[in-house]
Amino acid sequence: MNRPPQLRRLALVVFAVLLLGGGSLGYVLHARHRDLPTAVAQGSFSLAEPGLYYRDSATGRIVRRSGTGGPPVPGGPACERFHAAGERALCLRKLPGLPARIQALVLDRRLREVQRVTVPGIPNRARVSASGNVLSWTVFATGDSYATTAFSTRTSILDLRTGYLIKSMEEIPLTIDGTRYHAPDVNYWGVTFAKDDNRFYATVSTKGRTHLVEGNLHDWSAKALRENVECPSLSPDDTRVAFKKKVSEDPAAPWRLYVLDLADLREHPLAETRGVDDQAAWLDDGTVGYALPGREGRAADIWSVPADGTGGPRLLVPGGSSPAAVS
Repeated sequence: MNRPPQLRRLALVVFAVLLLGGGSLGYVLHARHRDLPTAVAQGSFSLAEPGLYYRDSATGRIVRRSGTGGPPVPGGPACERFHAAGERALCLRKLPGLPARIQALVLDRRLREVQRVTVPGIPNRARVSASGNVLSWTVFATGDSYATTAFSTRTSILDLRTGYLIKSMEEIPLTIDGTRYHAPDVNYWGVTFAKDDNRFYATVSTKGRTHLVEGNLHDWSAKALRENVECPSLSPDDTRVAFKKKVSEDPAAPWRLYVLDLADLREHPLAETRGVDDQAAWLDDGTVGYALPGREGRAADIWSVPADGTGGPRLLVPGGSSPAAVS
Protein backbone atom coordinates (compact mmCIF):
# COMPACT_ATOMS: atom_id res chain seq x y z
CA MET A 1 0.00 0.00 0.00
CA ASN A 2 1.36 3.43 -0.99
CA ARG A 3 1.69 5.96 1.84
CA PRO A 4 0.89 9.66 1.31
CA PRO A 5 3.97 11.83 0.65
CA GLN A 6 3.51 13.59 4.02
CA LEU A 7 3.71 10.29 5.92
CA ARG A 8 6.78 9.17 3.97
CA ARG A 9 8.54 12.45 4.76
CA LEU A 10 7.57 12.17 8.44
CA ALA A 11 8.91 8.61 8.58
CA LEU A 12 12.21 9.73 7.05
CA VAL A 13 12.52 12.57 9.56
CA VAL A 14 11.83 10.23 12.50
CA PHE A 15 14.36 7.70 11.18
CA ALA A 16 17.01 10.41 10.75
CA VAL A 17 16.42 11.73 14.28
CA LEU A 18 16.71 8.22 15.74
CA LEU A 19 19.88 7.57 13.72
CA LEU A 20 21.50 10.82 14.77
CA GLY A 21 20.41 10.36 18.36
CA GLY A 22 21.83 6.85 18.45
CA GLY A 23 25.09 8.08 16.98
CA SER A 24 25.29 10.91 19.50
CA LEU A 25 24.56 8.54 22.37
CA GLY A 26 27.23 6.20 21.09
CA TYR A 27 29.74 9.08 20.95
CA VAL A 28 28.85 10.18 24.49
CA LEU A 29 29.21 6.64 25.84
CA HIS A 30 32.54 6.25 24.01
CA ALA A 31 33.79 9.58 25.35
CA ARG A 32 32.73 8.70 28.90
CA HIS A 33 34.43 5.32 28.64
CA ARG A 34 37.53 7.00 27.22
CA ASP A 35 37.73 9.36 30.20
CA LEU A 36 37.46 6.64 32.83
CA PRO A 37 40.63 5.70 34.76
CA THR A 38 42.50 2.96 32.96
CA ALA A 39 44.14 -0.16 34.29
CA VAL A 40 47.64 0.32 32.96
CA ALA A 41 49.10 -2.96 34.26
CA GLN A 42 48.33 -6.30 32.65
CA GLY A 43 46.86 -9.29 34.45
CA SER A 44 47.93 -9.68 38.08
CA PHE A 45 51.10 -7.58 37.78
CA SER A 46 51.29 -5.41 40.91
CA LEU A 47 53.57 -4.02 43.61
CA ALA A 48 52.47 -6.80 45.97
CA GLU A 49 55.51 -8.87 45.00
CA PRO A 50 58.81 -7.58 46.40
CA GLY A 51 61.66 -7.14 43.96
CA LEU A 52 63.36 -4.74 41.58
CA TYR A 53 60.92 -2.92 39.30
CA TYR A 54 62.36 -1.19 36.26
CA ARG A 55 61.65 0.00 32.73
CA ASP A 56 62.50 -2.51 30.03
CA SER A 57 64.21 -0.61 27.21
CA ALA A 58 63.00 -3.02 24.51
CA THR A 59 59.27 -2.72 25.29
CA GLY A 60 59.07 0.52 27.26
CA ARG A 61 57.05 -1.34 29.92
CA ILE A 62 57.73 -1.90 33.60
CA VAL A 63 58.88 -5.38 34.57
CA ARG A 64 59.81 -7.02 37.86
CA ARG A 65 62.75 -9.14 38.90
CA SER A 66 62.58 -10.98 42.20
CA GLY A 67 65.33 -10.70 44.78
CA THR A 68 66.08 -14.39 44.40
CA GLY A 69 66.83 -14.08 40.71
CA GLY A 70 64.94 -15.78 37.93
CA PRO A 71 63.55 -14.36 34.70
CA PRO A 72 61.96 -10.89 34.66
CA VAL A 73 58.17 -10.82 35.02
CA PRO A 74 56.42 -8.64 32.39
CA GLY A 75 53.03 -6.99 32.58
CA GLY A 76 53.63 -3.50 33.93
CA PRO A 77 52.55 -0.18 32.42
CA ALA A 78 54.35 1.62 29.61
CA CYS A 79 56.38 4.53 31.04
CA GLU A 80 59.25 6.82 30.10
CA ARG A 81 60.20 7.29 33.76
CA PHE A 82 59.02 5.24 36.74
CA HIS A 83 59.34 5.06 40.50
CA ALA A 84 57.45 3.23 43.23
CA ALA A 85 57.38 3.10 47.02
CA GLY A 86 54.83 2.39 49.73
CA GLU A 87 51.33 2.24 48.30
CA ARG A 88 51.91 4.23 45.12
CA ALA A 89 53.82 4.31 41.86
CA LEU A 90 54.50 7.18 39.46
CA CYS A 91 54.61 6.66 35.70
CA LEU A 92 55.62 9.46 33.32
CA ARG A 93 54.42 9.12 29.74
CA LYS A 94 55.12 11.26 26.69
CA LEU A 95 52.07 12.41 24.79
CA PRO A 96 52.14 12.58 20.99
CA GLY A 97 52.28 15.85 19.10
CA LEU A 98 53.71 19.30 19.68
CA PRO A 99 54.30 21.09 21.94
CA ALA A 100 55.83 18.35 24.08
CA ARG A 101 53.62 17.21 26.96
CA ILE A 102 53.64 14.41 29.49
CA GLN A 103 51.12 12.60 31.62
CA ALA A 104 52.11 11.94 35.23
CA LEU A 105 50.09 8.86 36.17
CA VAL A 106 49.62 8.09 39.86
CA LEU A 107 49.10 4.36 40.30
CA ASP A 108 47.88 2.30 43.24
CA ARG A 109 49.44 -0.87 44.65
CA ARG A 110 47.86 -2.88 41.81
CA LEU A 111 49.27 -0.38 39.32
CA ARG A 112 45.85 0.94 38.41
CA GLU A 113 45.55 4.61 37.57
CA VAL A 114 44.06 6.72 40.35
CA GLN A 115 45.05 10.21 39.19
CA ARG A 116 46.42 11.87 36.07
CA VAL A 117 48.20 15.21 35.66
CA THR A 118 49.15 16.60 32.24
CA VAL A 119 51.99 19.11 32.06
CA PRO A 120 54.15 20.54 29.25
CA GLY A 121 57.68 19.21 28.85
CA ILE A 122 59.78 16.09 28.37
CA PRO A 123 59.96 13.45 31.16
CA ASN A 124 63.15 13.59 33.19
CA ARG A 125 62.88 12.50 36.87
CA ALA A 126 60.25 10.72 38.98
CA ARG A 127 60.23 10.03 42.73
CA VAL A 128 57.76 8.68 45.31
CA SER A 129 58.18 9.07 49.08
CA ALA A 130 58.67 5.93 51.19
CA SER A 131 55.01 5.98 52.30
CA GLY A 132 53.70 6.68 48.81
CA ASN A 133 51.95 9.84 50.05
CA VAL A 134 54.05 12.45 48.24
CA LEU A 135 55.27 12.37 44.65
CA SER A 136 57.45 14.57 42.49
CA TRP A 137 58.39 14.74 38.84
CA THR A 138 60.72 16.90 36.78
CA VAL A 139 60.36 17.71 33.10
CA PHE A 140 62.66 19.45 30.65
CA ALA A 141 60.95 22.55 29.36
CA THR A 142 63.19 22.61 26.28
CA GLY A 143 64.76 19.15 25.98
CA ASP A 144 68.32 20.44 26.27
CA SER A 145 70.90 18.40 28.13
CA TYR A 146 72.23 18.96 31.64
CA ALA A 147 75.65 19.32 30.01
CA THR A 148 74.63 22.75 28.69
CA THR A 149 73.49 25.86 30.52
CA ALA A 150 70.54 26.50 28.21
CA PHE A 151 68.08 23.98 29.62
CA SER A 152 65.06 24.80 31.75
CA THR A 153 63.20 22.46 34.09
CA ARG A 154 59.86 22.39 35.84
CA THR A 155 59.47 20.31 38.99
CA SER A 156 56.09 19.49 40.51
CA ILE A 157 55.13 18.04 43.89
CA LEU A 158 51.81 16.27 44.54
CA ASP A 159 50.64 15.60 48.12
CA LEU A 160 48.08 12.80 47.99
CA ARG A 161 47.07 13.39 51.61
CA THR A 162 45.55 16.75 50.72
CA GLY A 163 45.35 16.52 46.94
CA TYR A 164 47.40 19.70 46.69
CA LEU A 165 49.52 20.02 43.54
CA ILE A 166 52.49 22.37 43.38
CA LYS A 167 52.89 22.81 39.64
CA SER A 168 56.33 24.42 39.87
CA MET A 169 58.79 24.70 42.77
CA GLU A 170 60.33 27.89 41.42
CA GLU A 171 58.44 30.17 43.82
CA ILE A 172 59.54 28.38 47.00
CA PRO A 173 61.31 30.83 49.36
CA LEU A 174 65.00 29.97 48.96
CA THR A 175 67.87 30.81 51.30
CA ILE A 176 71.50 30.67 50.11
CA ASP A 177 74.37 31.52 52.48
CA GLY A 178 71.85 32.62 55.09
CA THR A 179 70.21 35.20 52.81
CA ARG A 180 66.86 35.10 51.06
CA TYR A 181 67.69 34.54 47.39
CA HIS A 182 65.91 35.84 44.28
CA ALA A 183 66.94 35.26 40.64
CA PRO A 184 65.05 34.76 37.37
CA ASP A 185 67.17 31.73 36.35
CA VAL A 186 66.35 29.49 39.35
CA ASN A 187 65.68 25.89 38.33
CA TYR A 188 64.86 22.87 40.51
CA TRP A 189 65.09 19.17 39.72
CA GLY A 190 65.60 15.74 41.25
CA VAL A 191 63.47 15.80 44.43
CA THR A 192 63.89 13.06 47.07
CA PHE A 193 61.75 12.72 50.22
CA ALA A 194 62.49 11.83 53.85
CA LYS A 195 60.40 9.24 55.68
CA ASP A 196 58.39 11.91 57.50
CA ASP A 197 56.80 13.07 54.21
CA ASN A 198 57.81 16.64 55.09
CA ARG A 199 61.56 17.10 54.64
CA PHE A 200 62.92 16.80 51.11
CA TYR A 201 66.11 17.42 49.16
CA ALA A 202 66.53 18.69 45.61
CA THR A 203 68.94 20.39 43.24
CA VAL A 204 68.67 24.09 42.55
CA SER A 205 70.62 25.75 39.76
CA THR A 206 71.31 29.48 39.48
CA LYS A 207 74.06 31.66 38.01
CA GLY A 208 75.77 28.59 36.56
CA ARG A 209 76.10 26.84 39.93
CA THR A 210 74.18 23.95 41.45
CA HIS A 211 73.28 23.54 45.12
CA LEU A 212 71.81 20.82 47.30
CA VAL A 213 68.77 22.28 49.07
CA GLU A 214 66.89 20.95 52.06
CA GLY A 215 63.21 21.75 51.86
CA ASN A 216 60.24 21.73 54.21
CA LEU A 217 56.77 21.04 52.83
CA HIS A 218 54.88 22.29 55.88
CA ASP A 219 56.71 25.63 55.97
CA TRP A 220 57.22 25.69 52.20
CA SER A 221 60.82 26.81 52.44
CA ALA A 222 64.22 25.66 51.16
CA LYS A 223 67.81 26.35 52.17
CA ALA A 224 71.02 25.55 50.31
CA LEU A 225 73.38 23.16 52.11
CA ARG A 226 76.35 22.96 49.73
CA GLU A 227 77.38 23.40 46.10
CA ASN A 228 77.94 20.97 43.25
CA VAL A 229 75.26 18.42 44.12
CA GLU A 230 72.83 17.17 41.47
CA CYS A 231 70.00 14.63 41.47
CA PRO A 232 70.08 13.74 45.19
CA SER A 233 68.67 10.42 46.40
CA LEU A 234 68.07 9.99 50.13
CA SER A 235 69.10 6.68 51.73
CA PRO A 236 66.42 4.48 53.38
CA ASP A 237 67.68 5.53 56.84
CA ASP A 238 67.51 9.25 55.95
CA THR A 239 71.19 9.81 56.82
CA ARG A 240 72.96 9.93 53.44
CA VAL A 241 72.40 11.33 49.98
CA ALA A 242 73.69 9.69 46.80
CA PHE A 243 74.25 12.28 44.09
CA LYS A 244 76.13 13.08 40.93
CA LYS A 245 78.95 15.60 41.20
CA LYS A 246 80.44 17.53 38.31
CA VAL A 247 84.11 16.56 38.12
CA SER A 248 85.00 17.38 34.52
CA GLU A 249 84.28 19.81 31.68
CA ASP A 250 84.09 16.89 29.28
CA PRO A 251 80.46 16.93 28.00
CA ALA A 252 80.60 13.17 27.44
CA ALA A 253 81.25 12.38 31.13
CA PRO A 254 81.01 15.44 33.36
CA TRP A 255 79.70 13.71 36.51
CA ARG A 256 80.68 11.01 39.00
CA LEU A 257 78.59 9.36 41.71
CA TYR A 258 79.21 10.39 45.33
CA VAL A 259 77.55 9.83 48.70
CA LEU A 260 77.14 12.68 51.19
CA ASP A 261 76.75 12.16 54.96
CA LEU A 262 74.09 14.63 56.08
CA ALA A 263 75.38 14.75 59.67
CA ASP A 264 78.68 16.42 58.79
CA LEU A 265 78.31 17.09 55.03
CA ARG A 266 81.38 14.99 54.26
CA GLU A 267 81.37 13.16 50.93
CA HIS A 268 83.12 10.22 49.31
CA PRO A 269 83.21 8.99 45.70
CA LEU A 270 81.72 5.64 44.76
CA ALA A 271 83.65 2.95 42.88
CA GLU A 272 81.75 3.74 39.65
CA THR A 273 84.15 5.94 37.67
CA ARG A 274 82.06 6.31 34.52
CA GLY A 275 79.91 9.39 34.00
CA VAL A 276 76.40 8.77 35.41
CA ASP A 277 73.58 11.06 34.25
CA ASP A 278 70.83 9.63 36.44
CA GLN A 279 69.09 10.11 39.77
CA ALA A 280 70.41 7.09 41.61
CA ALA A 281 68.09 4.78 43.56
CA TRP A 282 68.95 3.08 46.83
CA LEU A 283 68.38 -0.67 46.41
CA ASP A 284 69.01 -1.19 50.14
CA ASP A 285 70.89 0.62 52.94
CA GLY A 286 74.25 -0.26 51.42
CA THR A 287 73.71 -0.35 47.65
CA VAL A 288 72.99 2.27 45.01
CA GLY A 289 71.46 1.51 41.60
CA TYR A 290 71.62 3.66 38.48
CA ALA A 291 71.33 3.58 34.69
CA LEU A 292 74.15 3.97 32.20
CA PRO A 293 74.04 4.03 28.38
CA GLY A 294 73.76 0.44 27.23
CA ARG A 295 76.23 -1.64 25.34
CA GLU A 296 75.66 -2.92 21.82
CA GLY A 297 73.21 -0.17 20.99
CA ARG A 298 70.88 -0.69 23.99
CA ALA A 299 69.23 2.39 25.41
CA ALA A 300 70.41 1.81 29.00
CA ASP A 301 71.61 -0.79 31.49
CA ILE A 302 71.09 -0.85 35.25
CA TRP A 303 74.17 -1.12 37.42
CA SER A 304 74.76 -1.21 41.18
CA VAL A 305 77.67 -0.21 43.39
CA PRO A 306 78.32 -0.28 47.17
CA ALA A 307 77.40 2.98 48.87
CA ASP A 308 80.50 3.07 51.08
CA GLY A 309 82.92 3.51 48.17
CA THR A 310 84.29 -0.03 48.24
CA GLY A 311 83.96 -2.80 45.68
CA GLY A 312 83.10 -2.09 42.09
CA PRO A 313 80.13 -1.67 39.74
CA ARG A 314 77.99 -4.70 38.94
CA LEU A 315 75.67 -5.10 35.97
CA LEU A 316 72.17 -5.86 37.27
CA VAL A 317 69.85 -5.53 34.29
CA PRO A 318 70.92 -5.32 30.66
CA GLY A 319 68.54 -3.04 28.79
CA GLY A 320 66.84 -1.38 31.77
CA SER A 321 66.36 1.97 33.49
CA SER A 322 64.31 3.64 36.28
CA PRO A 323 65.13 1.05 38.97
CA ALA A 324 62.93 0.97 42.09
CA ALA A 325 63.40 -1.55 44.90
CA VAL A 326 60.00 -2.50 46.35
CA SER A 327 59.72 -4.51 49.57
